[in-house]
Amino acid sequence: MLMNVITIEDYKSTYWPKLDSAIDQLLTQSPGDYIPISYEQIYSCVYKCVCQQHSEQMYSDLIKKITNHLERVSKELQASPPDLYIERFNVALGQYMGALQSIVPLFIYMNKFYIETKLNRDLKDDLIKLFTEHVAEKHIYNLMPLLLEAQSTPFQITPSTMANIVKGLYTLRPEWVQMAPALFSKFIPNILPPAVESELQEYAAQDQKLQRELMQNGFTR
Repeated sequence: MLMNVITIEDYKSTYWPKLDSAIDQLLTQSPGDYIPISYEQIYSCVYKCVCQQHSEQMYSDLIKKITNHLERVSKELQASPPDLYIERFNVALGQYMGALQSIVPLFIYMNKFYIETKLNRDLKDDLIKLFTEHVAEKHIYNLMPLLLEAQSTPFQITPSTMANIVKGLYTLRPEWVQMAPALFSKFIPNILPPAVESELQEYAAQDQKLQRELMQNGFTR
């Protein structure tokens, strides 16, 4: 059976709007939310667009869509008061990573037949990189002193929130360990070389020194 031809106008007027709406819902859902979209319909939509040579346009639209979303997320975080900042960053990180678990499989055909073969990349890696560039990199110097302070203040944030953020930051950019080695080593095993007790104390002192320096340079609470 021959597939009906999908023109670029068809793609823009019919197919992309369906995908756009589904992506919107997935990016803004809370954990446990029921999303009233047909995964089968979206999956089929992507498949047809790939078969009709619209992968490049679809990839471009997807990246643009998610970039715009992340720029809004970043601005909302910038407006957050210090006492809510850590928790809101944790929610933003968790919500986005949760959304990727649905978005990436929906675009599996585009990933397989365009991103992997033509661009030699992977969709999930590309979308994680977007969060790193548009959110995490913009907030790391505000976030880190607050995390260091929270670590030394009992009950300021829950251990699970601290663990989620630290592990998330390590996933996004492993070299951020160097900003606060003692903090990262509490949640990620074997990231520091074998150390004697005195060296562990030195790492903790480095973390405190970093916290002071960041605050002196204008990254105030």
